Amino acid sequence: MPRVLPDELPPGPLVRGFSSEGAFVVEGQTYAALLLTPERAAHWVPPALAALTLEDVESALAITPPPEFLLLGTGPGLAFPPRAFIRALEARGIGVEVMDSRAAARTWGLLRAEERWIAAALMPLG
Repeated sequence: MPRVLPDELPPGPLVRGFSSEGAFVVEGQTYAALLLTPERAAHWVPPALAALTLEDVESALAITPPPEFLLLGTGPGLAFPPRAFIRALEARGIGVEVMDSRAAARTWGLLRAEERWIAAALMPLG
């Protein structure tokens, strides 16, 4: 069954595409990596995935109310973050969905169209 999107998208940043350099395009700006909330997009300099901690994504989680979950884009391919990172999110009542960054960017748009209150951390595509 085809997905029906609302006539008006919810307010906030949406990934509109990818630049020729492999950056995310959000509201006319490009980001090599970014943090997203329903309210804003921000440049992000992520650590290596194996070193990812809660502090690295804290600014995306600091929204009210807290996000349902963090959508984590792990770069050009699917990889899993440290178990300690997942446990730290779960301890705060925040789930985590992990996928490659292109899939995470597309999923962000679909979930925001459903007005889901989420956050995202998208690592570089290349």
